[in-house]
Amino acid sequence: MTQSSPLIAGLELGGTKALALIAREDTVVASARIPTRGPAETLAALSDQLDRWGDQHGEIAALGIASFGPLGLDRRRADYGRITQTTKPGWSDTPVLDHFRSGFSAPIGFDTDVAGAGLAECRWGAGVGQEVVVYITIGTGIGGGLIVHGRPAHGVIHPEMGHVRVRRAAGDAFAGVCPFHGDCIEGLASGPAIAARAGAAVEALGPDHPIWLRVADELGEFLTTLIVVLSPNRILVGGGVTGGKPFLLDRVRAAVLGKLNGYVAGLDAQNLADCVRAPALGDQAGPLGAIALGLDALAAQLPSEARRSGYSLSDDT
Repeated sequence: MTQSSPLIAGLELGGTKALALIAREDTVVASARIPTRGPAETLAALSDQLDRWGDQHGEIAALGIASFGPLGLDRRRADYGRITQTTKPGWSDTPVLDHFRSGFSAPIGFDTDVAGAGLAECRWGAGVGQEVVVYITIGTGIGGGLIVHGRPAHGVIHPEMGHVRVRRAAGDAFAGVCPFHGDCIEGLASGPAIAARAGAAVEALGPDHPIWLRVADELGEFLTTLIVVLSPNRILVGGGVTGGKPFLLDRVRAAVLGKLNGYVAGLDAQNLADCVRAPALGDQAGPLGAIALGLDALAAQLPSEARRSGYSLSDDT
C-alpha cells in the first residue's frame, strides 16, 4: 500500500450492526460501527459517515457494499441492488444500491457479505492464487460465497449454501430451526440450532459434549457435497461457531475423509487440511470484503491496461 493507492470506502451491512471503513488496499484508514436499525435510519447514518470521511480524507474513489441477504444481484431483474425477502424486520425490498447511487458518484460494488469475505481472502488471505474458493460462515446462520477465478459466482440468485439439505443420523428427530426448510444445514448446525439441540448456549458447550459428534458429521456431509459439486481448491470456514470452537474443524475434516471414502484422488488427510481451513484474515475478512468489492468496481471503470496492472477481480458495479 502507498499513499498513491486509491481511497476506497466499504460498508459491511450486518443484521445487528453495520461497519463502515475507508482503506488503501488492505490498510484501514478509519472505521466506524453503526447499529442496524430501520433501513432509512441506518443507510442515512452510513451516508453521513462517508460524507464526513470525504471531507476529512479527500476523494473516495469507489464504494463497496457487502450486505446480509438475500440480495437481488441479477441486473435483468427489478430487484437488482435490493435486499429482497429477508427475515430482518423492516428490511425486505430495501433499495440499498439506489440509496448510495443517489448521493455517491463514484463506482459502487454490491454483493453478499460472504462473497465479499471470499474476495478479500482471495486478494489478501488464504485464497491467494487459488482458482475456486468457497467461503463459509457458521454463526447465527450459515452462508457461503463462491469465488471462481477471482469473481463471485451468482446467476438468478447468489449461492444459498446454508440451505443445502444433508443426510441425518438415524433416529435424529430434531426438526431444525430454519423457518423455510427445517433441517437444512443452517437449521441443524448454525449457532441457534446447536443451542436448541443441546439446551444450552454454544459458548457453554465443551469439546466433550455429544452434540459436537452430530454437528461435525452434518458439517462433514455439507462440505463433502461442496467438494464433489464445486471442486474447490480451498474451503475457508469462518464465523463465530468454528472460531470459538477450534477443535471442531479437525472433526469436520475427519468426517469429510470418511464420507469421501477415497473417491477424490489426492485428497488425503494432509491435502484436506490444506483445502479446508480457517480464513487467514479472521474477523477482518468481512469488512475487507467490502473494500475488495469497491476495488473491483473501480477496476471495472479503468482501461484494460490498468486492469491488467492490478485491480481486476470482477465487474459487479
